[in-house]
Amino acid sequence: MRMAWKPQGYPDLSPYLLVRDAEAVLTFCERVFDATRLRVIPRDSGGIMHAECRIGDSVVMIGEAEGPPAMLHLYLDDPDAAFDRAVAAGAEVIQPMMEKGDGDRRGGVRAPDGTQWFLARQMDD
Repeated sequence: MRMAWKPQGYPDLSPYLLVRDAEAVLTFCERVFDATRLRVIPRDSGGIMHAECRIGDSVVMIGEAEGPPAMLHLYLDDPDAAFDRAVAAGAEVIQPMMEKGDGDRRGGVRAPDGTQWFLARQMDD
């Protein structure tokens, strides 16, 4: 049964790697883990803004940027409620909840320990 709040075939929770060279990471994952590329969104100025690959039953998300030691992307049925709970629990808003134009409604918070959580729901099929 398909869960309407996330893309078909995606897990609820995906690790998000912030790296210098996303293409190199994608190529490594393909060669070493037999990964399949999913979405790759280029940056207008060159490079990759966002990419995804499937390794087994997991999806690894990748972006070219310097960032925190840990970042997680979590699909939820009601990301707005979880976002509000996170803020009430002391998380810092780093991206308000909004429809991003890529099919997702998503917002981001930084937990008190520094971990970034992006909470999302797919809006279209």
